[in-house]
This record gives sequence, structure tokens and C-alpha cells, in this order.
Amino acid sequence: MMSSPRCEQVLAAILESAEEAIIGIALDGSIELWSHGAECLYGYTAAEVSGVRLVSLLPISEGPSLEALLEAAREGKMTRGETVERLHKSGAKLSVGLRRIAMRDERGAITGILEIGRATRQKTEDTPSETQLRLLVEQMPVLLWTTDQSLRITSNWGSGLQHSDVHAGDLVGRTVSEYLKCNDANGEPIGHHHAALRGESAHFEYKRKDRILDIHLDPLRAPSGETIGCIGVGLDITVRKKNEELVRYQATHDALTGLANYREFMDTLERELRRAERSRHSFTVLLLDLDELKRINDRLGHLAGNRALKRLATTIKDQCRSTDLAARYGGDEFAVLLIESDQGMAQQVMQRIETRVRDDKEEPPISVSIGMAMYPGDGQTAQDLLEAADRQLYRRKKTVQNKNVTVG
Repeated sequence: MMSSPRCEQVLAAILESAEEAIIGIALDGSIELWSHGAECLYGYTAAEVSGVRLVSLLPISEGPSLEALLEAAREGKMTRGETVERLHKSGAKLSVGLRRIAMRDERGAITGILEIGRATRQKTEDTPSETQLRLLVEQMPVLLWTTDQSLRITSNWGSGLQHSDVHAGDLVGRTVSEYLKCNDANGEPIGHHHAALRGESAHFEYKRKDRILDIHLDPLRAPSGETIGCIGVGLDITVRKKNEELVRYQATHDALTGLANYREFMDTLERELRRAERSRHSFTVLLLDLDELKRINDRLGHLAGNRALKRLATTIKDQCRSTDLAARYGGDEFAVLLIESDQGMAQQVMQRIETRVRDDKEEPPISVSIGMAMYPGDGQTAQDLLEAADRQLYRRKKTVQNKNVTVG
């Protein structure tokens, strides 16, 4: 509600020039008064704009200037008049000469701005380059924003982010931390905004709710070169990141079993060797072989053989910790990397796998042979460890084969 001094000033202005566009603006930028002359000049009715932030009706280039004006008014300073650009409801650009009067309360403090405007030149249409720029800014599938030095958003543009209903001007007046849902002043998004105020640019990814944003930040500079805030661009890259993760998963995992593939296992083994050499901890490599896979394929077909491979893969994965890595080594062979394990732990894992396979009632019955090698006792290179585990696996497999021959 406008105070009595405000009402007197508004009345005086209307009596002075009923033809001119008169707008009352609160210090937060929202429109409190919209005269008939303003409706004629800008095309909006008072009902359409009441309570709306004026920045949402301006060209993007005018947002920072308006915020600077409001900030000065909050500090008790006023710019009396200037010529600015405004937008008609139709989208046409207007050149408007303005006079401004400070609205004050009983104590003389500025509580708002009375803006009296008259068109000095009206453009019925933008130039082709201006039209292209405006359409580009309005339709880009990104969120663009500017802030003042307090990191309060002074304008936002673009068609917004996927799965978001944020439109031009919706964020004006809110702080960056409110929008990005980050209350940590030293956290990545807020910290980067503070760095932009110091003249630094930044490019980073930030997760907001279930979306991933790719954000570019730069200092927002006045014509004099002084940094007056930040300018940011946010692009929703959630789908792209999911696609990248899917491509990486497919490149590092076996399509049949879902376990890591040979290449991923070898890369991880080399990294673990370097880590173990620095920290002097031990780890274990297991090599596993699905016995008689060829016989299963010959008797029951390759689909039955594939099911047998998946059954063993599930058993192996179930007996590993989240820090371990289970992989399909190739064909009927599997491998497990047991991170920071000793011989006793490795033997327990081997026994659990053998027991689960033996107790599996699904047809056809399967069995597994396992070989083990420990770092550093059995080898200090990937080749040495794999050869040691393979020798033990071969001995176990020969033992199983000899038992089967004896039983037969």
C-alpha cells in the first residue's frame, strides 16, 4: 500500500501530464502503479503487470542498468532522467525518454521510484540482426542470468532448463543460493560466483536436485569496465551425461554377464599395483573357469551355455565386496580383484563361490575351478600374478578332471 506522500506525488504527476506513461516501482523492482499512459505506450494493462518485476518487460541489455538504479535508490541516490530502451507487448523495441521522481515516506527515506516516460522514437520492427539476437536469447534451451554484487539475480533469460518451468524474469530478486539450492558460501556454485566478482571466469558442472547443469560464469562489467555482478549460462546436460555413462559402461563391461570386461580388469589391476606399491598393502587376484562349458554347449546348445555363464557371474558378483572388481576374463574364464585382502579372506571368498555353485539346483549343474595369486608374494607385476593364478587354476582343474575319470 502506497503511503500518503506517495499518493500526493502520484496525483501531482498525473495532473502534470496525463498523456505520459507513469510507472511506480518499488525498491525490489516490482510494479506498483501503471497509468493509462503506460498502457498506451507499452501495450500492457495495469492488471497484467501489477506486482510483476519491471525487468521482465525490458530488453536483456537493460536488466543490469535497472538493478543499478534500484541499488542506488536503496542507498538514497537517484538518477533524474535518461533515454532508455523498452519493449512493447508486441515485442517491438521502444526508445523512451524518462524522468524519475523519488517516492519517500514520512521520514524522507526513498521507498520507490516514480518513472514518467514518453516515446522519443518507436521502432515498428527490429532490424534482422536484432530480431535474430532476440529470438536466439529467448529460445536458447539454457538459463541465462545476471546478478548484482550481492549475488541477487537481476535478470534471467532463455527458454529455461529441461523439466523446469522457469521463464524470463521469474528469478529476479532471488539469490543465487536460493535458486541453486546451495547454502554453503564456500560451495562450488557460490564460490565460483564470488570468484567471478573478483574478475575470474569459471566452467563447472553442478547437480541440482536430479539434474546436472553445465555452468559458465563470467564477471558482469559496466561500460566503464567495473565489475558490477556476474553473468551466467546454465545448460541441462543430464541426458548427455547419462548417455556418456552408458557408452562408458558398454565399453568397460561384458554384454552377456554385466561384469567388467578384460580391458577394464587389466586397467584396474595396473592401477591397484601402483597403489599397492606406494601404500605397501596386499591384494589378491582370482582366476575362475567354468568347467565343461563346451560339453554344455554341445549337449544343450549355446543358450544353455550362456545361462550357465550368467549363473556363475551372478554367484561371483554376490560374493564380492563393492570395492572389489569381478570381470569376465574371456570365454569361460572369469577374474576377481580382491582389494586389500589377505590369503585367509581370499580363501573364504573362493570357498563361498564353490559352495554356492555346488548348491545351485538349476539345470544343468555347473562347477568351477579357481586359482589364486597374492601381491606381493606371488608376483609384483600383472603378468606374474595372472600366471601364478593360472597355474593354480590349472592344477585344480586337473584334479577335478582326474576325479571325474576315476568316478567314471
